[in-house]
Amino acid sequence: MTTRPDVVHTVIDSPYGPLTLVATGAALSGLYMVDQRHRPSEESFGAPDPRPFTETIRQLGAYFDGELTDFDLPLRLHGTAFQRSVWEQLRKIPYGETRSYGELAAALGKPGASRAVGLANGKNPIGIIVPCHRVIGSTGGLTGYGGGLERKQRLLTLEAWRP
Repeated sequence: MTTRPDVVHTVIDSPYGPLTLVATGAALSGLYMVDQRHRPSEESFGAPDPRPFTETIRQLGAYFDGELTDFDLPLRLHGTAFQRSVWEQLRKIPYGETRSYGELAAALGKPGASRAVGLANGKNPIGIIVPCHRVIGSTGGLTGYGGGLERKQRLLTLEAWRP
């Protein structure tokens, strides 16, 4: 694979383990956890360069400290049109709240597409900031999370979510 000069990455420590941040140009295009399902190959992350991530790191730190509830960062989400529409709906779920896959499908005007929404949710390239952890099953239970259910529970607990 050829490395793109406009793609760089850095790895930071977090309460949820190391996080790999990826930027394409000046926009955040990836946030991946160790052992995350659908994590791209390391080669696709570009060269190591922490410079584009100062504000992302600051905002993530404030979020982990319980001081930030809404991220304000330039994002570049790579995916299909349907995936990007799902990820945009994820960004509308308020801090401390959850939605079911069916509710997201209905919000997209596709009430029968909850499975497709779940698949798109699982391929979210910018975890935590695009809050796929805020999506739960139709019965209110925790279901799949690319970073693992234990991390999902911890993120929801951080946001003071109560089932």
